[in-house]
Amino acid sequence: MLTSEDWAILRRSAILRDLPPADLAALVDERSVRSIERGQVLFQQGDPARAFFLVLGGQVKLSRVNPGGDEAVVHIYGAGESFAEAAMFLGGRYPVAAEAVVPSRVMHVESDALRRKVAERPEIAFAMMASMSRHLKVLVDQIEKMKLLSADQRVAEFLLGLCGEKTGAVTLSLPHEKSLIANRLGMKPATFSRAIARIRDLGVEVTGNQASIRDTAVVLAFVNRSTED
Repeated sequence: MLTSEDWAILRRSAILRDLPPADLAALVDERSVRSIERGQVLFQQGDPARAFFLVLGGQVKLSRVNPGGDEAVVHIYGAGESFAEAAMFLGGRYPVAAEAVVPSRVMHVESDALRRKVAERPEIAFAMMASMSRHLKVLVDQIEKMKLLSADQRVAEFLLGLCGEKTGAVTLSLPHEKSLIANRLGMKPATFSRAIARIRDLGVEVTGNQASIRDTAVVLAFVNRSTED
């Protein structure tokens, strides 16, 4: 059952917000809404791509396993974000797996239903292209950071991202367990822990799932510093 908050999220989502209310209601099947527990898998890497998904609440991670069995977290999506659009339209298979990081609610839209709606309203395709472009930018930014920033800088930059517009002294909660954050940043948990220890000199303290930054300007200057300095 979709709540009024769910409908508000759907209307704000980049991929569906341009739909008139009647078209949105016709596309959304309330039976496609699922509540999933932490660790529950929506689809596996290699499964046929028959739908795209939108997060109504919670967090869902996309990850890929290499031939050696190592997992790489591609991205973590929260409420209002969609994923798997490109794979669905290509009509192939999901190149990643999707798994709930915390108890979550997700809605899926079948490819056939969406194709019919796109044929009626081509502007939906432009919204999907924009959404996929944003996903691509996230991946490009992620690769760039892994190549240009040290492990210490990547951890510091991640913590700054959690601060939003706040400046000066900030206290915040980590959004995921540390092993997941480490994977997301392209490092082993031990490397992540060592990076946390090293940036204490910048006024950063991490205890449990809480982090404090004495001065965000100092940390920002460290992140922007050339790795060749």
